[in-house]
Amino acid sequence: MNPVKRKQIFKILARVHGSPSTELNFRSNFELLVSVILSAQATDVSVNKATDKLYRKANTPQAILNLGLTRLKHHIRTIGLYNTKAHNIIKTCRMLIDLHDGQVPAEREALEALPGVGRKTANVVLNTAFGEPTIAVDTHIFRVSNRTGLGPGKTVLHVEQKLLKFTPERYLKDAHHLLILHGRYTCTARTPKCPVCVIREYCDYRSKTRASE
Repeated sequence: MNPVKRKQIFKILARVHGSPSTELNFRSNFELLVSVILSAQATDVSVNKATDKLYRKANTPQAILNLGLTRLKHHIRTIGLYNTKAHNIIKTCRMLIDLHDGQVPAEREALEALPGVGRKTANVVLNTAFGEPTIAVDTHIFRVSNRTGLGPGKTVLHVEQKLLKFTPERYLKDAHHLLILHGRYTCTARTPKCPVCVIREYCDYRSKTRASE
């Protein structure tokens, strides 16, 4: 895909979505971190339902530790892999207190050292909490990037590298959320909504579909 098409795609998505953010509910960097850890292989809706009650009880590292593992599991039991996630959150809270004065670090290396935090989670936190121009490639972004031709790649890391290289600079900060929203609501996995897609005239997938008709 040429630079003109890429710029047009992001220009249109930005016009439609404005300055988007995550659909996870949070009021602090710590709440964001916990919610993103919980969101792995889970929907934002299910995470928000669980954290709505959890954060009323405990929304700091020390408060989570005071809550304890058993009660934490009770709050997040409706979320997939909740046992593993609960253990990771408890360990993360201890590390935040011991190593970072209870604050969420703004450095990738420090974030990825936390239990339950991989590259994707670190990218979300760096982008959403600290405004870093990073792109966390989830299933939606992977699909949209390959389908449209924005940043095709066989692996998540490959797609991330392509997007960081080819996304126009002015859209880098918001690209993560723009692409997620487009993949979640328009460029869906099974039946993409091409007839109502705002970027259909610039999309490689749409062009190939037309050619085969």
